[in-house]
Amino acid sequence: MKEIVIISGKGGTGKTSITASFAALSKDAVFADCDVDAADLHLLLQPLAIKSMPFISGNVARINEQKCSGCGTCNSLCRFDAVQPGTPYTINPTDCEGCGVCVHFCPEQAIEFPPQRCGEWFQSETRFGPMIHAALDIGAENSGKLVSLVRQEARNLAEANQHELILIDGPPGIGCPVIAATTGAHAVFVITEPTCSGKHDLLRVLELTEHFDIPTYICVNKWDINPDMTQQIKIAGEEKGATFIGTIPYDQQITKAQIEGKTIVEWGDTIAAIAIKEIWNSFCEQLGIAS
Repeated sequence: MKEIVIISGKGGTGKTSITASFAALSKDAVFADCDVDAADLHLLLQPLAIKSMPFISGNVARINEQKCSGCGTCNSLCRFDAVQPGTPYTINPTDCEGCGVCVHFCPEQAIEFPPQRCGEWFQSETRFGPMIHAALDIGAENSGKLVSLVRQEARNLAEANQHELILIDGPPGIGCPVIAATTGAHAVFVITEPTCSGKHDLLRVLELTEHFDIPTYICVNKWDINPDMTQQIKIAGEEKGATFIGTIPYDQQITKAQIEGKTIVEWGDTIAAIAIKEIWNSFCEQLGIAS
């Protein structure tokens, strides 16, 4: 079983559109959407949820009004200004960081510390195969933990049903969610665009994958809007030890396919669809995956 993570140094490079196309082309795969802060792979794969579970992570303090003596100990100790003076004192759950100091030092033991619901994760079926995905609640934290949970559930599903491939739509950037999505993966597929910011953020991603010693492949989407920058990206990526695997031309048909809720490879043999198929076949050949 191999785990492939598709990421981008920045948002808006076409990562999810290409991931969905790979899902349509793959055989015997489990899909996972690890972009939990802004999940959108479901818009193209249209999953039907067969199981949903809450994501519980961290704790939030809450004052029991019946026990509170109004001593103010919690207010003096809180470094996040979450405690509001009054009779009794109250805690703003939005400001509470869940450190637990107030819980530990309250002389009346008047502060409760229940687990916090931060989102929900799903096991679903799509027209291409099973999918694990999640949604982080608005303003909720711990997205890295939710990414790890989604990956683990995808592994469990793949092992239970003997799937040979896990295809992950990862988050953009280089932060905690990206690290959670990529560490331990068999390969990382980076999609970038031929712009100065695309090159800059790609090089940051390559530093990350180099640090974790993960084989990395680069694809430039909409390469023909700036061929010179595409060539610069190819040279810079190969100097960092990554494999340049191909380019995808700008294709207006992608937008039309998305409006219909389809991947471009389902839409027809457009110039982008042909390029994506060639890249997928080359990628599978290099990794020993059935294409």
